[in-house]
Amino acid sequence: MRKILGSLAGSIFAAGALAAAATDASLLVRAGGGAPQGPSGYHLKKKIKVGGEGGWDYITFDSDARRLFISRGTRVMVVDVDADKVVGEVPDTPGVHGIALAPSLARGFVSNGRGNNLTVFELKGLTSLGTIPAGQNPDAIVYDSPVKRVFAMNGRSGDVTVIDAATTKLAGTVPVGGKLESGAADSRGWVYVNVEDKSEIAAINLELQVAARWPLAPCEQPTGLAIDTEHHRLFAGCGNRMMAVVNTDNGKVVATPAICDGVDANAFDPGTGYAFASCGDGTLTVVHEDSPDKFSVVENVPTRPRARTMALDPKTHDVYLVTADFGPAPPPTQDAAHPRPPMLPDSFVVLVFAR
Repeated sequence: MRKILGSLAGSIFAAGALAAAATDASLLVRAGGGAPQGPSGYHLKKKIKVGGEGGWDYITFDSDARRLFISRGTRVMVVDVDADKVVGEVPDTPGVHGIALAPSLARGFVSNGRGNNLTVFELKGLTSLGTIPAGQNPDAIVYDSPVKRVFAMNGRSGDVTVIDAATTKLAGTVPVGGKLESGAADSRGWVYVNVEDKSEIAAINLELQVAARWPLAPCEQPTGLAIDTEHHRLFAGCGNRMMAVVNTDNGKVVATPAICDGVDANAFDPGTGYAFASCGDGTLTVVHEDSPDKFSVVENVPTRPRARTMALDPKTHDVYLVTADFGPAPPPTQDAAHPRPPMLPDSFVVLVFAR
């Protein structure tokens, strides 16, 4: 997943109207009111002040323990969403991108992009249990519970490292090719991964082979990926402002509802039939699955600029986003034509959206 810190400055400022709407909503909350509820009912329920230094990438929610895991550059911060506070960290995770949780095994796995490895940690106490070699720049990471396998999508080497989660041993390496982004498991042993630079999805079977490659046209540059396991539908967030809905039985794109700008994460809630796309322009697009082949955009909920990584609690249907405040970008230099704006101290927050 593409790093957040300042990476979408252009699209954010181009979407001035949406950013202004998000700001207005946050001002209402700070004043003690609530953001207006639209057709989906989603509104800003609360903000959890987290602070701390460093950018961020994937976030993952533990529904049973009520804890949110947030990648923060060199460590994973863990937030108790009921107590509204940081309750611990998984340290020494250089270039952390994603977090996969295996509650039945009481452990979690972290992809370390700069370390080219995975950290295994004890889920309750957050103690590190060691590291496992991976490919180059492991990014997204997925746990498939029925087969007890962890899949790490290696963005630079273009392959997938597969770990037996019970033994923490290497189960195999799947060569895919291209720039790998998010993945999704179907709970039957198959895993799907977005290949961003080829605008396709690669389907990996139980034998750890690429069984199919599905073009996503007209979708371009897919990043976030979610799945409806019951109806065999994938939801790929596309860089050209659409969500490609894919039938995993045949690889066909069945719908392309319009979404917000600068998508980085997707989620699907089987309890409500809502598919989500979170975007850097300060918008959460809510799409309803009317039927397995018909999808309607319900609402574009104002959030905040750069709030483009997301986690979903399928039990409460709450959506979690993270973002921070940034100062003006420094002047261009010979080495940096578009320097990143600095994150303002102690401004990092978790945004909780509820129905």
